[in-house]
Amino acid sequence: MTVAKNIITSALNLDDFFRVSQCSSAKEMWDILEVTHEGTINVKRARKHALIQEYELFRMQQGETIVDVQKRFTHIVNHLIGLGKQFDMEELNIKILKCLDRSWQAKVIVVLETRDFTTLTTITLFGMLREHELDMTRLKEMETMEKKTRNLAHKTKAANIESSEESSDELSDTKNLNLLTRRF
Repeated sequence: MTVAKNIITSALNLDDFFRVSQCSSAKEMWDILEVTHEGTINVKRARKHALIQEYELFRMQQGETIVDVQKRFTHIVNHLIGLGKQFDMEELNIKILKCLDRSWQAKVIVVLETRDFTTLTTITLFGMLREHELDMTRLKEMETMEKKTRNLAHKTKAANIESSEESSDELSDTKNLNLLTRRF
């Protein structure tokens, strides 16, 4: 009994140690730590229902990256699994695809039509989505660079036209001055 108490107390931080230091048995220590960190059965049930609701309402947020979606989704699912909820691979994969916003619609259709969701892991799915996101970001950057290049070319052309108009005005002024000088 003392060995079990020593093992438990050696793994605790200072706050938890003071919570259980007066316990007479390892079972009593364990029960206090369980209620402290996991809550009572009612607390677990309430937490599970809240997480289920969060899972059901899960959507990609505006401006969120796939990595951010993966972190939030994995956090919710891991907590639900810890509270006893079970998921099959197909359910998780379809949930991920259905939570994505409109900009992902083409990729979602391709994945839905070409993949077997019973064998596809969520990590592989998120990897595919991340790869697509990187491709889309690269294409967007290329388009931005092309627009900047075109704008710079237009500005340069406009500046050349303007300077040629100014130089033709200067030539015209010079001719007028020469004509006036001859007449004088």
